Amino acid sequence: MSVPIFFFYNSVVRISHFLNESEKDHVGSRRESVLQCLLQHDIHCKLEEVPNIALLGSGGGERAMIGLMGSLVQLYKEGLLDCMLYLGGVSGSTWCMASLYKEPDWSYRLEEVKNDIIQRLTGNGVSFKDKLSTLINYYQKDNFSLTDVWASLVISEIVKEIDERPLSHQRSQHGKDPYPIYTVIDKWSNRAKMEADVFFEITPHEVGYSITGAFVDSSCFGCQFDEGVMIKNQLEMKMLYLQGLCGSVFADPEKILKELIKIIKKLFWHESDGMCNQTSSGNQSDIHSLSPSHVKEVFQVTSTLVELNLLVFREEDPSAHLEILHKLLRGKLNKEETKTEITLQMMLEEIVRKSIPEQTLYACEQYSDWLQKHLNHKGAWMVVIKSIELVTRWIWGTTYNFLYNMTAHEVSPQILKEKTRHYEDAGIFINSPYFSVLRKERHIDLIISLDFSDDDDPFETVVQTADTCKKTTYPIP
Repeated sequence: MSVPIFFFYNSVVRISHFLNESEKDHVGSRRESVLQCLLQHDIHCKLEEVPNIALLGSGGGERAMIGLMGSLVQLYKEGLLDCMLYLGGVSGSTWCMASLYKEPDWSYRLEEVKNDIIQRLTGNGVSFKDKLSTLINYYQKDNFSLTDVWASLVISEIVKEIDERPLSHQRSQHGKDPYPIYTVIDKWSNRAKMEADVFFEITPHEVGYSITGAFVDSSCFGCQFDEGVMIKNQLEMKMLYLQGLCGSVFADPEKILKELIKIIKKLFWHESDGMCNQTSSGNQSDIHSLSPSHVKEVFQVTSTLVELNLLVFREEDPSAHLEILHKLLRGKLNKEETKTEITLQMMLEEIVRKSIPEQTLYACEQYSDWLQKHLNHKGAWMVVIKSIELVTRWIWGTTYNFLYNMTAHEVSPQILKEKTRHYEDAGIFINSPYFSVLRKERHIDLIISLDFSDDDDPFETVVQTADTCKKTTYPIP
């Protein structure tokens, strides 16, 4: 098989099923630990005969995060943890993995690491100021999506930290630990039932399509590519964002909107206090660029937009809030308002309900323009309005496609022609990362799959995996 490779600074697009050399080195080093562990249990074999064992953690939110930790601690106590060559996870299990791989050589001092994690999870958590600062920073990057909102506001609350380390940080500190594999799925490949192009693995060295065999250096994930050449660099993906990307199956529109309401209220009081300080001191600040009346108006519009959508998710009548919104926006819209208001009065409740997304998007667009043109304000309020728009469109995991415009017969043409792709929680499809470790190049001899889901059938993921293997003619043990 020919292996086309494209170089641009540190970017490499690799169309190949072979493991990258860095993973081979890591696994080779880890195999020594596995051999010693087997010998301690009176299992005698040569190094080349050591079985490749993969431990998998399923999804299940916080239950999976705690469940995987407990399982690893018990394996550690039994002296069996060092038998594991790979550690793979989806959804909530990846939240546990991210905490573990924050600590160098964690598998050799798991009791200490566990106690540190427990102390953090029972602590005070992340401040509002830090959450907002993270959200604003994420807003500056290309392809801002609900994954950024979810990670900043919700994941940080669950894991009680904002982990801004890049994924590549795990390359040099875990030579003695199981090799980590985080798994997500390609949203549109899943919707189109293109099973071979669904599974997307993320490791410290590479990210890419497990079955297809198309990869790029993990430090380049999110950068803009054209014909295999990186044409625009981006900051490397941070671990907090990765946790949001992997663990979004439980993303709740109502939960996100409630968090936005909290931000709006705190922003309102923050800006209002700023106005009082400016008045008393006689100084003008670029940070507080809105007048008191403008601050109140921004608060009313944004909070009404959020409440409007909350009513829809709760299946309650939103008509009154629609009326309030139109009154607030009177004089700021480019379209004729009379036509909209008359139509609104004539609509039945069900028709009004169906028009909410369109009404919300229109208000977000117009109000964003008004903020920027008349107030020259592009701070946190703009982030909130953009977030409301994303909730309405339900846009997750938007990322530049490193395979864009490439010629690669192994990859579906539908993927090659798209400038961006959308990635999301793998638990939406199969709630365990089987396909990451089923790559034949990893030569897995034994899979230990831990299921932390709340399904009645513990073998559901096994059956789903077997069915998908048949459809894709992919080998299954």
